[in-house]
Amino acid sequence: MTVRWGVLGAGWIVQTATAQALRGAPNAHLAAVASRDTERARALQPERVHASYSNLIEDDDIDAVYIALANDQHGPWIHEAISAGKHVLCEKPLTMDPATTRELFRAADDAGVLLVEAAWSMWHPRMRRIVELVTSGLVGDVEEFLGTFTFEGVPDGNYRLDPARGGGALLDIGVYPLHALVGCLPDLIDPHIDVERTLGGLGVDLTTRARMTFDQGTRASVVASFAMPESQRLLIRGSEARIQVPDEQAFTSWQIPTSLLVGDHEESFPATDAYRDMFGAVSSRILGGSDWVLSPEASVRVADLVESLR
Repeated sequence: MTVRWGVLGAGWIVQTATAQALRGAPNAHLAAVASRDTERARALQPERVHASYSNLIEDDDIDAVYIALANDQHGPWIHEAISAGKHVLCEKPLTMDPATTRELFRAADDAGVLLVEAAWSMWHPRMRRIVELVTSGLVGDVEEFLGTFTFEGVPDGNYRLDPARGGGALLDIGVYPLHALVGCLPDLIDPHIDVERTLGGLGVDLTTRARMTFDQGTRASVVASFAMPESQRLLIRGSEARIQVPDEQAFTSWQIPTSLLVGDHEESFPATDAYRDMFGAVSSRILGGSDWVLSPEASVRVADLVESLR
């Protein structure tokens, strides 16, 4: 069996990574793309091109919808897709606020469809190993977590600089280290928070530095920035061992071999496409399989953290 996917949007991420990943995923088929730029949609070589998102969602030959639109459009189109009985995989951040996130997961549950946030880095084998090491207790009690995702150069006019469109570094890229934090420490809640923010654009955070202290004694630091040199770091220090990503692509490693330092030992991982792994896993779940997918609880917890930090 194969899941027939429709894609909303034909922007940069679809053109460079996710359309190819979808075509290469097991049990997945790229059936249709909807875009205002129909020529760009045709370049992705789907069976059908729709000139409107609504037409794709109403297409009876579509089982699941992948949403790759600007952040402010996620919530409304998730709602439309669920209402049409489609399964949904939506780019992160799933929505712009935790109330909407909870509402949409309830709607998906009521409709009997799957809703998953496409925080693709969580499907990477290295990240799955990090989560396994921490949640199994092999590193001991987690004392310190550090996650950074920073880069320079968001162009003027880009939606990431517009608060009305879901802009800001924390909401757009800070969710990557926050998903890693929640994946590793799913039971930690209600931290004491200290935040420093630098504003720009139309009032969005160009940089957010957050320090969180949990009752169990764990300290977590997260940095997200559109105005700092490129850096993707991930470090977890436990009472028994320390885990560190040795490269500067902790969250966006794509089709290259990677490694992980666990104490004095180095673990290696072959090149993979975590986008493909994500589409394959979600397709399998839609077909009744048991593949791991990001849980609603994780997405809600990240949404709550973002709201608290903002």
